[in-house]
Amino acid sequence: MDLFQQATSEETAPLAWRMRPRRLADYIGQQALVGPGKPLRRMVESGVVRSMILWGPPGTGKTTLAEILAEESGAHLERLSAVMAGVKDIRAAVDRARTAQGQGRGTLLFLDEIHRLNKSQQDALLPHVESGLLTLIGATTENPSFEVNSALLSRARVHVLKALSEEELMRVLHQALADETHGLGRRRIAADDEVLALLARAAAGDARRALGLLETACDFTAPEGEGERLPREALEDVIGHTASAFDKQGDHYYDLLSAIHKSIRSSRQDAALLYIARFLQGGGDPLDVIRRLAAIASEDVGNADPRALPLVMSAWDAYLRLGDYEGQRAIAHAAIHLAVAPKSNAIDQAWSRAKAFVAAQPMLEVPTYLRNAPTKLMESLGHGTGYRYAHREPHGYPSGSRHDCWPEDVPAERFYVPSDYGQEKRFKQMLEWRAGLDAQADGRRPNDTGPGSPEG
Repeated sequence: MDLFQQATSEETAPLAWRMRPRRLADYIGQQALVGPGKPLRRMVESGVVRSMILWGPPGTGKTTLAEILAEESGAHLERLSAVMAGVKDIRAAVDRARTAQGQGRGTLLFLDEIHRLNKSQQDALLPHVESGLLTLIGATTENPSFEVNSALLSRARVHVLKALSEEELMRVLHQALADETHGLGRRRIAADDEVLALLARAAAGDARRALGLLETACDFTAPEGEGERLPREALEDVIGHTASAFDKQGDHYYDLLSAIHKSIRSSRQDAALLYIARFLQGGGDPLDVIRRLAAIASEDVGNADPRALPLVMSAWDAYLRLGDYEGQRAIAHAAIHLAVAPKSNAIDQAWSRAKAFVAAQPMLEVPTYLRNAPTKLMESLGHGTGYRYAHREPHGYPSGSRHDCWPEDVPAERFYVPSDYGQEKRFKQMLEWRAGLDAQADGRRPNDTGPGSPEG
């Protein structure tokens, strides 16, 4: 008995296993792949299946598709898991494929969790995929471009499976209630669409999960009750506080963090709250959200609202002091402030320019007048000579380009260019006014000294 056929009978097998479609005509969902004229439909119709990787969330039918492709193309199907199978198992599958080839049949190798394939497994598999002895169908919930070895990836086409829609899941549930051979039809249990819609939403696109919830909910009705209806109350214990969980190292985890960041950057506070709630209810670490908010405060808000970063730090502290339940409000507080605040990426741009400039000027040195002079020798070398103490200068500003603190013999560069938004507009006026003071001190004509002293 292999990994995918653990049940000993239709009576004891889970409903999701019993309801697995046997033909492509019975398959629900993934119409972009199995609909008329689509890639997998054409493979079945031609009888020629090519190597592929099926990438999608759990419960979207990856294993079922592999079985249907093998059945409808007349190929022999081998099933292995990249986690459990070793090189010996792969070689045994290759031997069986040679036997099938001698009988005029091709072999499809379904490799579950292909993203976990190690080097020795790959070395044992690759030549036979390349020669055509094995047609590989890999299944993964992880992005294959990051997780699957490039040698295998180059030999297989990636097909993306989507989470099933609520309508598709309801079709699956209706089918299970009506099917007397494999489903629950003999129990004569009826269910309103409203009840099935609740189950479909709780399943979050996962057909296997939806069928599992339905089977458990039906256990709350009379075992053989003629005309029994599935009560809405039965769902409370079944669904409970079902979390829409996800792999904390998977793409969805980082997709949600990205959605939070981009929603705040786009000043869409409601979308940001939506993705934060999804992230936290899926089991994401709240501190990951706060860290992202801290990055946003400097990267996307910056000096347009200088209060942003301190507010995020306060939210971080509040979360740690209040605990998760109350602390989540502090996270929402900070997120809303960042989303509503005026935006500027001037700090991010300035820092990027500064790093690039320094990388191109590896020999730059600190001007002697800015250096410390803790000893007589260093003082005699001119360290600190000519330094002007800002607090003794008019307006607290030592004007003139000779005192711009820039390294000697290094071309001047402007890194920070403030925007016209929020408080940064005031910063821009202040910098322009100081540039005017520099021009006056140097005996130059000011280009644009701004509206006058911001301090006046």
